[in-house]
Order: sequence, then structure tokens, then C-alpha cells
Amino acid sequence: MRRLRHLTGHHRTVASNRMLGLLLAFNAGAVNAGGFLVVHLYTSHMTGFVSMLADNLVLGNMALVLGALGALLAFISGAATTAIMVNWARQRKLHSSYAMPLLLVALLMLVFGLVGAITLNWPTPFAVPMTVLLLSFIMGLQNATVTKMSSSQIRTTHMTGIVTDVGIELGKMLYWNRTGAPPESQVHANHVRLRLYAGLLGMFLVGGVAGAAGFKHVGFVFVLPLALLLLGFSLPPLWADRARLRHPLRKARPPVLPDAH
Repeated sequence: MRRLRHLTGHHRTVASNRMLGLLLAFNAGAVNAGGFLVVHLYTSHMTGFVSMLADNLVLGNMALVLGALGALLAFISGAATTAIMVNWARQRKLHSSYAMPLLLVALLMLVFGLVGAITLNWPTPFAVPMTVLLLSFIMGLQNATVTKMSSSQIRTTHMTGIVTDVGIELGKMLYWNRTGAPPESQVHANHVRLRLYAGLLGMFLVGGVAGAAGFKHVGFVFVLPLALLLLGFSLPPLWADRARLRHPLRKARPPVLPDAH
């Protein structure tokens, strides 16, 4: 229980950031690939949606413009919601500042897993079904959470930056340092960063395979175990904060001093 609390708690370590980042990269890969089988869109791929918006503005296809705009706004709203929740918790010195948005991710994934077939046909003003907006909002929540907790060192819902960093570190590893060059001018790979980013890439890939297979053979309910896993990570810090959450505005009482007489 204590280890789970530290995994999503306010006080961060390199090890806890790495472990949670790997788990969330698997979750993002599974939801992204599985969602593609359902709605034929990669809902964590905001670069693609921006390109879709630009292309179809020129082509005059307003349905696709609205769809791309809806996904972008949903992702941004998810990230903004994370920022609000984390800063609200920080101001109240809660242990669960990062657990709160992950709890919301878990609850929304439970909703998606249980009633995904209904949201798939639920119309919206953005010419895409509610499923697209829901998954984009979830991805925004998750990516902002891991970004804030790791001070922008880890992102889990898109791999462009991760693949770039892997390439940079591999280039450093392959760089030939001239014989006799002073140590301060030599190029060396950061093996810790390389292992981290390679791990994130690998977990996203494995999650994608699992998500695609799960949605293909099981359907929407495939996300339920993933949601329950996130629920298990987020509940311990919230349980530790239960007294403060019941009375968020109550100030701590001053200590009672012993009677001088």
C-alpha cells in the first residue's frame, strides 16, 4: 500500500517517475491502438489532428475540420483539467495531487469500457462521435499528469519526441571521440535517458499490440482491467488524504501548549 501511495503521490523520485511512466505508456499505447480499431482515428495523435485541420480547411471539408477541432479541444481540456486538479491539491498540501487526475482517467476508462458501444453512436457538434472526444480527453489528462509529475521529462501518449531522444542518445553513443581529446569536450551518451526512452517506446508498442488484440477479440471491456489498475494506483494517496478531502477548507489547529503553572 505504501509503495502504491508513493507511485502516484506528491513526492516524486526518479524510480517512481520511471515506473509510472512505463505503465502509463503501456496504457496510452493500448487505448490509442484499440481506439483506432473502433473509431479509425489515433486519439493521442494531436499532430495528425492539426494536419487534418489544416488540410481540410484548404480542401473545404468542414466535417473533418470540425472533427479535428473537437479532438484538439478535448485533448486540451483534459490537460487543463489535470493542471487545475494538481494545483488545487498542491495548495492544500495533499499527497494525492497526481492521483486525482489518474483517478479521473480510470473512471472515464471504466465508463468507456462499460458503455463504449453507446458513445460510439452518440452524435456531437464536432461531426465525430462522443467516443473520439472521450478518448482524446483521457489522453490529455494522462499526458499532462505524467508531464507535470516528471517536470516535463516524460510524456506517454505520443512517441515523436521519445523516438527523437532515442536517436540523439544513439548518435552520441556512436560518436567517435578523437584520441587525446580533453574529457570536457568528449561526447558521451546518457545511458539512463536512453534506457528510459527506449523503455517508454517499448511499452507503448507492447501496449499497442495488446490494445489492438484486446479490442479485436474482446471489445470495449478490454479496457476494464487497465482502468482497475489505474484505480489501484490512485486510491492509496486519496485514502491518505481522506480527512483533508472531507474538510478541504479546515485549517490545522495550533498545538496545545502545556500549562506553565
